Amino acid sequence: MSNFIPFSTRKLAALILVALTLTACSTFRSTKITNADQLYDKAKQDLGNRDFAIAIKNLELLEARYPFSNATRQAQLDMLYAYYENGDRENVIDQADQFIRENPTHPRVDYAYYMKGLANFDRDRNFFERWFRVDLSKRPPENSRTSFQAFQLLVQRFPESQYAPDARQRMIFLRNRLASYEVYVARYYINRGAYVAALNRVRFAIENYDGAPALREALEISRDAYTQLGMKDLAEKSARVLAENFPDQKKQLPGLFRITDLSLWVSPTY
Repeated sequence: MSNFIPFSTRKLAALILVALTLTACSTFRSTKITNADQLYDKAKQDLGNRDFAIAIKNLELLEARYPFSNATRQAQLDMLYAYYENGDRENVIDQADQFIRENPTHPRVDYAYYMKGLANFDRDRNFFERWFRVDLSKRPPENSRTSFQAFQLLVQRFPESQYAPDARQRMIFLRNRLASYEVYVARYYINRGAYVAALNRVRFAIENYDGAPALREALEISRDAYTQLGMKDLAEKSARVLAENFPDQKKQLPGLFRITDLSLWVSPTY
């Protein structure tokens, strides 16, 4: 394979194994597949039949045998779907990164961004956590950050993409998740008297996750931390912003500036 495109070591080993296995398979030879289009059609048939494991083998074989064919470019996108449906989130992310890197101007690169965001979204919320309603705000949100960034790039670069509406809704969920974690950490700091550290966390949440429900508590923490530090003016400012954005507060104070119009955000249902 003198024209073989370089891959990661793990993926290269998988492709070699698939090529050797399927080349030796008599049932594969009996189909008399002699070109990229025929192999791609076979893989599409497997996808249609929801035989994702077989489809993946054929798509990987297509990529290994015919790396420069038009069918292979489409196969790389279909592989994202096949990996996802087969429960292989790691390979979804690897494949998406590879496609984005090698085909930055491809007309369907938006799909690669979407699938990368979706795979990381799922990695942060597995079946058992959803079933037992685990509080995700207490867990470091690395996958959520990566998912948010992928969806953010999608909606910024391809605002008219068919995947953009779903990406925006997932970004709202992720924004709320990320803001909740920052507030959780800030609460930990303020309970231990680390007021400056707490302020740094809530300031980051307010600046980066505008509109998240957790910002109410972020402003409360900000008010309390400034009070403990003896910064009366900043404590009063936090209290005013809190009262303006959350009018159910007992004490109404004139607002200095708005964080956001919280009614503009629609909470997604998952």
